[in-house]
Amino acid sequence: MSSVLLITTVVCAAANVFIAVADYARAPFVMANSAEVRLPPAAVPYLATLKLAGAAGLVAGLAGLHGLGLAAGVGLVAFFVGAVLAHVRARVFHNIAFPGTYLLLAVASTGFFAGEL
Repeated sequence: MSSVLLITTVVCAAANVFIAVADYARAPFVMANSAEVRLPPAAVPYLATLKLAGAAGLVAGLAGLHGLGLAAGVGLVAFFVGAVLAHVRARVFHNIAFPGTYLLLAVASTGFFAGEL
């Protein structure tokens, strides 16, 4: 089970780097999604920074700073709970699987680091 959680943590970090880069680049799919959930365009880079910080924390955790990895996992869980709630509040369900998948990856990453401490 630990190797599955390790792989999931690596995937979570990579996925968050990918989406943060897309956020910074203001990719059309990012801007369309943020408009649908009524997120101001000016907020997108700030949220990208949080995702990137979470990914960096997971990588630091994998490098041996397990407490930082755990904190990053918890932060990403909170972030993506907020993203799922934003979709529910705006009644945007056609793409709720994306923040839901990121949330599940963050939960698994948090579980990995919780087991390492």
